Amino acid sequence: MDGTAIMQGVATIFIAQLSGADLTVLQLITVVTVAVIASVGTAGVPGVGLIMLAMVLTAVGLNPAAIGIILGIDRLLDMTRTAVNITGDAACALILSEREGKKLKGNMHVE
Repeated sequence: MDGTAIMQGVATIFIAQLSGADLTVLQLITVVTVAVIASVGTAGVPGVGLIMLAMVLTAVGLNPAAIGIILGIDRLLDMTRTAVNITGDAACALILSEREGKKLKGNMHVE
């Protein structure tokens, strides 16, 4: 979920600038921390990025209703982020499988 975590930071700064709010260094650290922790614990499914963004915005004291500003373009970006995230997960699973010496054939492991 790296792409989603990065999007959280960019979207939060964008929304803060549009709202006229200056984020402090502590708030920026909070954005990074919450976005990374949330991205680790979230499933790689489409649409979850906006829910995570609401959590990040709330953590730094911004209005989650401002998500409506990016809602129009988020669907296209979300599909791309999901594809990248799932591809990364599949690549890691393949690398680990090869390192363990197991070949995948259908749904069965062959040693």
